[in-house]
Amino acid sequence: MSTSIYSLGKSNVQIETDILSPMERFPGKLWWFTFTIMLSLALMMITLVGWTFVEGLGLLGLNNPVNWGLYIVNFVFWVGIGHAGTLISAILYLFRQRWRTTINRAAEAMTIFAVMTAGLFPLIHVGRPWMVFFIFPYPNERGPLWVNFKSPLLWDVFAISTYFSVSLIFWYMGLVPDLANMRDRMKFEHVPGKISSWGRKLKYGFVRILAIGWVGSGKTWIHYEKMVMVLASLATPLVLSVHTVVSFDFATSVIPGWHATIFPPYFVAGAIYSGFAMVLTIMIITRKAFKLQEYISMKHLENMGIIILVTGMMVSFAYTTEFIVAAYSANKVEQYVFMNRLQGPYAWAFWTMFAANVVSPHFMWSKKLRTNVVVLFLISIVVNIGMWFERFVIVITSLHRDYMPSSWDMFIPTWVDWGVFVGSFGFFFTWYLLFVRTLPSIAIAEVKMDEANDLVAKELGHH
Repeated sequence: MSTSIYSLGKSNVQIETDILSPMERFPGKLWWFTFTIMLSLALMMITLVGWTFVEGLGLLGLNNPVNWGLYIVNFVFWVGIGHAGTLISAILYLFRQRWRTTINRAAEAMTIFAVMTAGLFPLIHVGRPWMVFFIFPYPNERGPLWVNFKSPLLWDVFAISTYFSVSLIFWYMGLVPDLANMRDRMKFEHVPGKISSWGRKLKYGFVRILAIGWVGSGKTWIHYEKMVMVLASLATPLVLSVHTVVSFDFATSVIPGWHATIFPPYFVAGAIYSGFAMVLTIMIITRKAFKLQEYISMKHLENMGIIILVTGMMVSFAYTTEFIVAAYSANKVEQYVFMNRLQGPYAWAFWTMFAANVVSPHFMWSKKLRTNVVVLFLISIVVNIGMWFERFVIVITSLHRDYMPSSWDMFIPTWVDWGVFVGSFGFFFTWYLLFVRTLPSIAIAEVKMDEANDLVAKELGHH
C-alpha cells in the first residue's frame, strides 16, 4: 500500500509554518501596490454608482429595446463565478475527492466575494435602491399588495440570499479549527513578532473571538464532521438551484433567444465553467505569491483544467442545441435572432465568445499543455472573458432587435457602464487580497488530517 500522490511528507509544525508564516510577515510592496490599485477601482465603482443614483440611469447606455444592459450581464457573470467554490467544498467533499483539500478554502472565499459583487448589480440597477425593501415578502401595511411569487426575479432574491448564507456558514465553520490554530500559535509559539505590539494583541483578540473556544477534542471533531456533512448536503442542491433560478430570468420570458428550456442546465454548466476558471486564476497567483507550490501542486491545477474541459464541452453542446432548436422551430423571428448573432452588428461579440468558450478548452486535451502553468493561466483568463461575452450576447443581441423594426436600436455602453464593470473586479479582488493576508488560504486542519491518514496507510503497508 502506497501513500497518495497528494502526500506532502511534512510534520504538523512544518504545515502550520508554511501556510501561516506569510500572514505573520508584514505585506510586501507588491501586495500593497496591487491592493492600492484594486481599492482604487472599487472606490471608483462606488463613486460612479453614487453618481448614477443622483443623476439617474440615463448615465448608462440603456435605451428603449435594451432596457437590461451591462449591469445584468455583470450580475449573471459574477453569480456564475461564485459557483465553483460551493462545488469544490460540498460536492467534491461528499464524493471524497482528495484533491479538493488545498484549494477549497480559497474557492469558498471566492464564492463569498463573488456573490457579494453580484448582489450589487440588481441593487444599483433598480435605480431607487431605497425602495428595494418592496421585493421582500414580509407582513406589511400595504393591504393586498404583495410581491409577485410567480416572478423569477423574486426567486433570485431567495436563491442568492440562501446561497450566500449557506456558503458563508460553510466557509466560516471550516475556518474555526484553523483560527484556533492561529490563536494557539500566536499565544504559545516563538514566532516572529509574537504578541507584543498593540496590533498583534488586537489581531490575537479578534482571532480568539472567531475561534469560538475550539479545543480540538475527539468529541468536538465528531460533531464537527457531522456538521460539515450536513452543510455539504444542504449546499449541494444550491449549486444546481441558484443559476437555474437565474436562468429563469430569461427563459420564462417571450423574447426570442431567451425562452429556451435548455437554459437551466446550460447556465449551471456555464457557471461551473467560469467559476473553475476563476479558481484556477487565483490559485496560480496565490501559489506563486506565497510559495505554496507543494500544497497546490500541478496535479491540482491539472484536475481543474480537466473540469474546465468537461464543462466547456457541455457549454459547447448547449450553444449547438440553441441553434438546432431555432432552425427546427419554424419560427422566423427565433431563426432571425440566431442568424443576427452570427452576422449582425454584434457578431464580433458572438465570435469572441465562440473562440474563447468553444475553441480554447480543447487545448486541455493535451497533458503537456494542461500541466503547463502559463498555458493554464492564460486559458483561465480567456474562458472568463468568453463567459462574460456569452452573457453579453444573450442579453444584448436578444433585446436590441425586437418584433418591431421601428424600435430597433444599438446598445452602446457608456464610460459609466465600463467604469462600474471594471470597478467590480476591484471590489472582488480587494476582499480577496484582504482574505489571503489575514486568514489561512489553505485548510490547515484538513491537510494535517490527510497527512495523518497517509501516515497510517504507510504504516499498515509496512506491516
